[in-house]
Amino acid sequence: MTAPAVHKAMADCPAFRISPRDTNYFALVFDPQGEEVDLVCVVEIFQQGGKTPPNVHQRAEEMFFVLKGEGVASCGGTDTPIRAGDALLLRRGQSHVIANTGTGKLYTLTVMVPNEDFAELIRKGTPVALDAEDRAVIAGLHRG
Repeated sequence: MTAPAVHKAMADCPAFRISPRDTNYFALVFDPQGEEVDLVCVVEIFQQGGKTPPNVHQRAEEMFFVLKGEGVASCGGTDTPIRAGDALLLRRGQSHVIANTGTGKLYTLTVMVPNEDFAELIRKGTPVALDAEDRAVIAGLHRG
């Protein structure tokens, strides 16, 4: 039987970079392996000038809530500026790219439902050590 609720300290979340050449990495919050759920929740961290490779999810919807920084979401031929406090929902089947256009890192709370093997892809990546800024943002201690 699974636990009725799962609580985590954000500082305990493992972090991974999917590919060595990627300019974004993920602090894994909840996923099927850890919590037996069909979703993945991460804090996605984009280096200055970084972006995701173009990608599409056949079954999953993906939500980004911007914690810090600013960027542009390109989806369906439209570029949408995003910044701290914005939420963005990307529909399944749409190719998209999220790019950091700010002067520092871009941090998003990213949730994908269903998981569509995204968590497994992340876990197969290279472990990453979070720096002091990453830990402060994830813990909610940053300003602006």
